[in-house]
Amino acid sequence: MSLEFGAARQRVPLLPPFASHNDRGQATAEYALVILGAAAMALLVIGWASSTSAVSDLLDRVVSAVAGRVA
Repeated sequence: MSLEFGAARQRVPLLPPFASHNDRGQATAEYALVILGAAAMALLVIGWASSTSAVSDLLDRVVSAVAGRVA
């Protein structure tokens, strides 16, 4: 499979020469693994945030700082 470009109609292959047609699904699998890793990290952060009061303390500090600068 290739694409044609320009006036000379030069053919450019869509896959690098070392890639076979069997490797096409590998990128999809890699994206799926990255998404699963990001979801796991998000669950860990949500679990930590819900078990501590760090997020509410941070928001209280931000609101107090903004209110102090406005008033």
